Amino acid sequence: MTPLRPTRPCPECGKPSTREAYPFCSPRCKNIDLNRWLSGSYVIAGKPLGEEDENDS
Repeated sequence: MTPLRPTRPCPECGKPSTREAYPFCSPRCKNIDLNRWLSGSYVIAGKPLGEEDENDS
């Protein structure tokens, strides 16, 4: 039997996370986070599209 991992606070509201919605506390917080990714509120830093590195030529 594997031990349960320690609970962490939900990244959205800070309540303890649940097993069913890990790492979130509820499906609601999970959906809020997904919506932020889909709407472009979260971004991963990188070069803008169309910019090429001078060494790639």
